[in-house]
Amino acid sequence: MNWLDDLKEVVAINSYTLNKEGVDATGRVFRRWLEALGYRTEVHPRELIGDHLHFRSEEGGGQKILLLGHLDTVFPPGSFEGFREDEEWVYGPGVCDMKGGNVVAVEALRQIHRRFGAVRDIDVLFVSDEETGSDDSRALSSELAKRYDLCFVFEAAGPEMNVVVGRKGIGTFEIEITGKAAHAGTSYAKGVDANLEAARKLERLVALTDLERGSTVNVGRIEGGIGANTISPHARLLLELRYADHAEKDRLLAALEAIVTTAFVPGTVSRLGGGIQRDVMEPDVRQEALIRAMEAVSGQRLPVESRGGVSDANIMAAAGTTTIDGLGPYGDGDHTVHERARKRSFDERIELMSAVLAHHQEKGRII
Repeated sequence: MNWLDDLKEVVAINSYTLNKEGVDATGRVFRRWLEALGYRTEVHPRELIGDHLHFRSEEGGGQKILLLGHLDTVFPPGSFEGFREDEEWVYGPGVCDMKGGNVVAVEALRQIHRRFGAVRDIDVLFVSDEETGSDDSRALSSELAKRYDLCFVFEAAGPEMNVVVGRKGIGTFEIEITGKAAHAGTSYAKGVDANLEAARKLERLVALTDLERGSTVNVGRIEGGIGANTISPHARLLLELRYADHAEKDRLLAALEAIVTTAFVPGTVSRLGGGIQRDVMEPDVRQEALIRAMEAVSGQRLPVESRGGVSDANIMAAAGTTTIDGLGPYGDGDHTVHERARKRSFDERIELMSAVLAHHQEKGRII
């Protein structure tokens, strides 16, 4: 299993998002492997995080495909490191999220290169900050997406080797509330209570949650006030909203704006900050056609699922590129010290993607 040695090599490198040296070291390994297949590397250098890497294949005039992954993990140095395996599983930081997925992509490309002598019209993008929200790479990914007809994302597969066709959109916002301080004992009526305003807004924000529609609003942090004997002059709410379709996004954003601009405690003034981080990825007919074509070419059944969590697939789909996610190995425990991936799922995904990409090389398109 060539992929196993590759996985051991990259998992051994700590690539916590803010560990630029480690993320770049991981990128150099993938660069070595892909350049051996004839890829040209476009480096997008960054000062504080790892460099983003765009690997360009030969031009063949066919349908343009992008394979997408990320180099970073969530584990700071010393917190969860090393690689181990048993008969069924591999364990370590990134084995499923998503160094394992990147290795699947590389091994499939190796098989294409061995069969055809070159890789044409299949590019690769590895970004360095997905685990912290892709705040830096989002603009790059959105711009590059316009060049491609199809995008395959190598986040972990579902438990039945599901591919991912939908992901919720996510927005993070903060509400800053200004009131007026006053002594709570001697001048209570002169104060304007920002904390009370925050509480009333919180109730209305949480009430926007609609689980049947797949929408959630969570106020995860509240700050405010000075002390027990002072009417609070300021408060702050930090909240996240998630939604499963564009109609729900519109409803939530309109309601959020109304809540922010309404002073439930007269005299308070509120300001909204933040925004949508990754827009929703909704299933569509072209995506369905792509999955049917992948099944026909590979002989594999591809069950589908939608997820509440987000990935860079959201960014590509929002840019209009037909996108399939979940093409990495199956694993669980990601973002914990129990992260693992099932060995046989690597072979299944490599077989799938090798068949799909070989068909593309032969025919110049998949759908």
